[in-house]
Amino acid sequence: MTISDVSPARIQDRTAELAEIRARAVAGPDPEATERQHAKGKLTARERIEALLDEDSFHEIEALRRHRATGFGLEGKKPYTDGVVTGWGTVHGRTVFVYAHDFRIFGGALGEAHAQKIHKVMDLAVAAGAPLVSLNDGAGARIQEGVTALAGYGGIFQRNTRASGVVPQISVMLGPCAGGAAYSPALTDFVFMVRDTSQMFITGPDVVRAVTGEEITHNGLGGADVHAAVSGVAAFAYDDEAGCLEDVRFLLSLLPSNNRETAPREHSGDPADRRTDALLGLVPAHPNEAYDIRVVIGEIADDGEYFEVQPAWARNVVCALARLDGHVTGIVANQPSVMAGVLDIHASEKAARFVQFCDAFNIPLVTLVDVPGFLPGVGQEHNGIIRHGAKLLYAYCNATVPRIQLILRKAYGGAYIVMDSRSIGADLSLAWPTNEIAVMGAEGAANVIFRREIAAAEDPDAERAQKIKEYRTELMHPYYAAERGLVDDVIDPAETRSALIGALAMLRAKHADTPPRKHGNPPV
Repeated sequence: MTISDVSPARIQDRTAELAEIRARAVAGPDPEATERQHAKGKLTARERIEALLDEDSFHEIEALRRHRATGFGLEGKKPYTDGVVTGWGTVHGRTVFVYAHDFRIFGGALGEAHAQKIHKVMDLAVAAGAPLVSLNDGAGARIQEGVTALAGYGGIFQRNTRASGVVPQISVMLGPCAGGAAYSPALTDFVFMVRDTSQMFITGPDVVRAVTGEEITHNGLGGADVHAAVSGVAAFAYDDEAGCLEDVRFLLSLLPSNNRETAPREHSGDPADRRTDALLGLVPAHPNEAYDIRVVIGEIADDGEYFEVQPAWARNVVCALARLDGHVTGIVANQPSVMAGVLDIHASEKAARFVQFCDAFNIPLVTLVDVPGFLPGVGQEHNGIIRHGAKLLYAYCNATVPRIQLILRKAYGGAYIVMDSRSIGADLSLAWPTNEIAVMGAEGAANVIFRREIAAAEDPDAERAQKIKEYRTELMHPYYAAERGLVDDVIDPAETRSALIGALAMLRAKHADTPPRKHGNPPV
């Protein structure tokens, strides 16, 4: 039968039937399930997609998909969508792919059809070169489908890995995520969580209690604040879904669509040559006085606006995305107000991950240095500070995007080298006239170099003070590194913004050849 043999009335009937089926797919199999979702303070999968994407931009795919499993009562329950809504839309006018678990259907549990829908939208995201956002609210693998469900997770993990560094991947945790399901978010670039409603853990409280005897709640084990401040798994934590999804939109506005593009430029009224006179009073000249580096970032950034990543974890280093003259820039900075800005295991991991992300997606890097060194201690050494510190070193050495180092005050020892010094490939190194670059602080250096003279002196304290002054005068004056070409220029702090913007403009077309290799072998 050809299309000409079909009467108009029959086509109209089929169209009406299609509309009815689509309506059933959108409504879900149980109206009360929507009420239960709302009673928990949670949006439905489609409501979340509407909040994430631009209005009326969502294009759904495989809305009519159903599972084909049998046994354990599944043959009598074949709802449309199979518990996951997939498709694409736009955020600020740019294409974004999305999938959202529908907790109303099988508790959002993953089965074969469910997984295949996710595989398809992930493949489309890579093919189209557009970001992928997952809205997670599921009960893990669908037990009734056995190993088929587990294989579905394997396909997701493989695609997460293949898409890594190709398109931005963002995981938004809006419900429970247990067992192997937690590894997909861990493979993505950023994890967002909502307090009280989302949890992530490999084994739940019941298993923990049975195996170790420890008593703990779901939130205490894997809630938003735990992963944002203790484990470092989550980059962001929010009180509600609306605020969470709004910040996902904002993050997407700062990112390129894929690794072949640059982040969109957004012009502001903030002049590129604006003086930053406030910095003259914000940063104390004395190396032991604390201040908040975030105030410095705010002075430098367009309109004082920046987006800090993992603000609650490893707070002794700050990682943020900001615009300088409209261009998105990654900023890594020591935080003197927390642990004096010292580098430790967690800070090294946090900064390394951020540097790798920026390099993968063509975001230039500015490193603000005020670091006294690596944190000493038995715990740090036994837990692998050498290995973890090397992660940050590797990330910087491997990065080919424009890289500018700015030394504000102290820069001591190996931490100075690791914080993107010229010796590991920074394109430019700038410094304020308050900079102190040395193997260690003057006090420690004098105690090592002049220990015999100090011990033999009639007045050891006076001799020590004299030797400290001598060391500082000879080796730690602000122009020592500049005289040896390790700092390209010493600048007035009031000209910091214009100096950075000018340097980034010069480097915008930077091209760096890398040696042919399958991949490196970074420390893990």
